[in-house]
Amino acid sequence: MITFDTLPLPPAMLENIKQLGFKEMTDIQAQSLPITLKGEDLIAQAKTGSGKTVAFGISMLLKIDVKNFTPQAMVLCPTRELADQVAQELRRLARFKHNLKILTLSGGMPMRAQMQSLEHGAHVIVGTPGRILDHLSKRTVTLQKVETVVLDEADRMLDMGFYEDIKKIISHTPDQRQTLLFSATFPQEIKTLSREFMKSAKSVKTQSEHTEAVIEQKFYEVEIDEKEESLVKLLQLQQPSSVIIFANTKAEVTALTDMLIEKGFSALDLHGDLEQIDRTQTLLQFANKSCVILVATDVAARGLDIKDVEMVINYGLPRQKEDYIHRIGRTARAGNEGRAVTLFTYKEKRKLDTYYEDVTPELMRTEEVDESITLWAKMKTICIHGGKKNKLRAGDILGAFVRDMKLDPNDIGKIDIFDFYAYVAIRKDQFSKALNGVQKGKIKGRKFKAWAV
Repeated sequence: MITFDTLPLPPAMLENIKQLGFKEMTDIQAQSLPITLKGEDLIAQAKTGSGKTVAFGISMLLKIDVKNFTPQAMVLCPTRELADQVAQELRRLARFKHNLKILTLSGGMPMRAQMQSLEHGAHVIVGTPGRILDHLSKRTVTLQKVETVVLDEADRMLDMGFYEDIKKIISHTPDQRQTLLFSATFPQEIKTLSREFMKSAKSVKTQSEHTEAVIEQKFYEVEIDEKEESLVKLLQLQQPSSVIIFANTKAEVTALTDMLIEKGFSALDLHGDLEQIDRTQTLLQFANKSCVILVATDVAARGLDIKDVEMVINYGLPRQKEDYIHRIGRTARAGNEGRAVTLFTYKEKRKLDTYYEDVTPELMRTEEVDESITLWAKMKTICIHGGKKNKLRAGDILGAFVRDMKLDPNDIGKIDIFDFYAYVAIRKDQFSKALNGVQKGKIKGRKFKAWAV
C-alpha cells in the first residue's frame, strides 16, 4: 500500500486528499505522480476508472498561480461527458487552493455563456477539441501561458478523427510545457502523436482493469426472432440492481427502451441524438439509482465513470474486441465484481469467434423464470432550480430535507450540484413529501422552483 503522504505534497493538498477519502494510491497514481511532479512528460496506459484524473490533476493544480486568471493548464477529452466528469473531479482536488477556477468548454452548451465565463478568466480549461478550436478561432481563449497539456483518452480522440484538431490546438501552446498523454490502447497514431508533441516522455503502464477474475463473462446463443424475449428473461433471471444494455444503433436503443418500459421495467436510453440536458439527466438518474436500466450505444462505452454498475449486456455484438473490452469495463469498478453477458445468434457465431478467444456458448435456462418480475428503481429525482451560482451546497439541501421537511437521511440519495441546477435522489415512498416540501418551503432562507425529473 502506497499512500499520498510519501509524495512531496503541501499539507493543504494532503489534507484535502484525506477529506476526499483517498487512503492509498491506485497503480496508475503510484507510477505517474513521481514523474508528473518532476515536470516531466508522461505517456500512461490506463483505462477509465483507474484514477488517472488524480494522477495528472495533482501536479497540474500545484503549478497554478491563482492570481493570474489566464489559462495555465488544459485537458483535452473526446466527449463532453468525460470533460464534465474530469472537471468535477479536478474541482474537488482543487479545494486546497482558494479561488482556483476550472472552466469546461465542450459542445452541447451555449457558446455565448462560455465566452462570458472566459471574460472573467480561468486557470484550467477542460474541453473537447472541436469547441476549444471554436474559441481559438474567435480569439475568446488564449493558450499562450499554458504550462500543462493533458490528452485524456487520446486513443478515443484519434478514433473520432481529432488528430488535426489536436495539432492545431497544441500549436497555440508554448513549446516549453509539460505534456501528459493517457490512453487505454497504443495504436500507431498514438506513437506518432507522442513523438510530435512530447519531449523525452517517460512511459508507465497499469495492469488490465478488466480481468476474468472480477468480471464473470457469459455468452448466450439465442434465436434471432426471440432476442427481445431472451433479453427480458435474462433480466428476470439475474435481477441486477443496475445494468447497461449496449445496442449498435440509435433506432435499436430507442426500440429496446420502449419495449422494456412497456413491460414494466425502469429504463432510459442514451445515444448521440439526445440534447445535452437530456443526456446529463439520464446519466444522473442512472448514477443516483432513479433508473435501473440504461440502454445505450457505444457513446456510453468510453469516458463515463459510472460507479456500481452490476451488469453489462451486449444486445448487439460489438464491432471489434476493443469495443467489447470497453463495454464490459463499465462493470467491476474499484475492485468490485461484475457480470457481462453477450447475446448472439447462430449467424453471429463466426463473427464472435474472430473477435474473442475461448468463447463457450451457453443456453439460457429459462424454465423457472417468473415472468411477473420487473426491475423498478427505488429512487426518484428532484430537480431544484438553484446551484453553485446561487451559493447552494449539498449540505444546505440535505439540511433542509432533514431539519425542515423531517425526512430521514436514509431517504435521501445522491446530490449533484451544477451551476444553476441541483439534482437530488429521494426514495419513492417519500418523494411526494420531499417535492412538496421544496416547492412550499425554503432552502438556505430562499425559495427555489423544483420539479420531478
